Formats: sequence, structure tokens, C-alpha cells
Amino acid sequence: MSSENNDIPENEVEAEAAQESDGAEMESVDVETDELSELEALQEEVAMAKDAALRAQADAINAQRRAELDVEKARKFALERFANDLLPVVDNLERALESSSGSDADGIIAVVEGVELTLKSLVDVLAKNGVTPVDPHGEPFDPQVAQAMSMIENPDVEPNTVIAVMQKGYLLKDRLLRPAMVMVSKAAS
Repeated sequence: MSSENNDIPENEVEAEAAQESDGAEMESVDVETDELSELEALQEEVAMAKDAALRAQADAINAQRRAELDVEKARKFALERFANDLLPVVDNLERALESSSGSDADGIIAVVEGVELTLKSLVDVLAKNGVTPVDPHGEPFDPQVAQAMSMIENPDVEPNTVIAVMQKGYLLKDRLLRPAMVMVSKAAS
């Protein structure tokens, strides 16, 4: 009997050990399952982050391309409005040439009037687009907007005064397009 009593406890110990071992295996499987699901979740987050980064990069590249196209179009068509404003001036000059075909006095008067009107419309177009004339006649000489072609002694005016403008200068907004060509007075020697 004593050997039977010893067998029972051993079987019970083995059963308990087997149960503990099964429990440990179950816990181990649960831990592994948790780790796998965490790993899958992290891999999914990484994939989503990569996708978001690629999309952001593509958006940035597309925005840059659109900006480059806009700049190219702006360069290409910057003078479109100015050119459209000049077309009526061209039409008026063509009409003036057509009306000058007659050699009588009335034809010449008509041409002069036509050229005067064309000049006025051209000056209006230039002013509309920010181009203004520089006519410094009677003003002190300013080398920022005028170029002295010659200096003439003239006791009637102050020295260094513009006494004649041979060619007007022009400004585009505040930038000098062309300086005025002028004659400047100097003191008598």
C-alpha cells in the first residue's frame, strides 16, 4: 500500500506539473499573440506613415510644378495687356498713311491731325501702363533722369539749368527707362 500511496502523490504532482506547464504554454501563446498583434499594428502604422509622407512629397512636387507653370505663363504673357493697348495706335498710324495718299493740302492737314491724334493715343496707352515722360526743361539738371549732351553759356538762366530738351526721357513706374537728352547752361567764363 505504501507504494500505491507514493504513486498517487506522484501522479498528482505530475498532473499539477502538466497543468502548470499547460498554463505556462497558454500564457506564452497569449504573450506571443499580443506581441504579434502589436507588431502588426506597428507595421500598419509605419505603412500609413510612409503613405502619408509619399503623398505629401507628391503634393509638394505638384505645387512646385504648378508654380513653375504659372511663372512661365506670367513671363510669356506679361506684355499681353500692353500689346493689346498698342494695337489701336497701329491702326491709327495705318489710317494716317492711307489718308496721305492724296497730295493736296487737305490730305496733308488730315495726315497731321491723324498723327497728332495717334501721338495722343500712344501717350495715353503709355501712361495707362505706367510709362511717364521726363521733360526737365527749365529745371535744375538731375543726372538721375537726364544726360547732358552739351553745356552752353547763358547769362539769362542759373548755371546748371536745363535750357533745351533734345529727346524726352521716360520712367516706368519709378524706374528710368531712358534718360532725357538735354542741353545745360553754364556760367559765363
